[in-house]
Amino acid sequence: MTEDSDLTLPRPPIVAIRHAKPRDLPELNAMIAALAMHHGDASAMTPEVLERDLFGPTPWIQALVADSGDNLIGYAILVPLYRAQEGKRGMELHHLFVCDGQRGNGIGQHLVDRAKQIARASGCNFLSVSAATGNFAAHRFYENMDFVPRPVTGMRYLQAIA
Repeated sequence: MTEDSDLTLPRPPIVAIRHAKPRDLPELNAMIAALAMHHGDASAMTPEVLERDLFGPTPWIQALVADSGDNLIGYAILVPLYRAQEGKRGMELHHLFVCDGQRGNGIGQHLVDRAKQIARASGCNFLSVSAATGNFAAHRFYENMDFVPRPVTGMRYLQAIA
């Protein structure tokens, strides 16, 4: 979730929240790059990697898009989670992004609502999301949607294997 922009455009009359399709890959890739840039990161994502991870022999993620009919104006990426000690399935709302000018029009809420429906249909007990420590607009957004803050404890480690 990115912070609100100063300029909000009128909401398109119809916005469909749907699963991404192969034809969406260039626009989805551009939005991923925009979110990375917003956070001061560079994106290494390509349409080819998205195609592999969304539509390849072993789909790894799900992507929802907000389609205005003319273009995509937002997206969410979902990744499965598992809490073995509790025997609970979950879904991580890994990315949530709404294009400049469309924030504040309810698009993010619709993407989250659809993500919750997908998580429930997949037998999940929870939907998880994280936001950067200083991203107070995102904190308010998620808390207004009944997400409960959970402090992070411990360290997360990473080891490259490829």
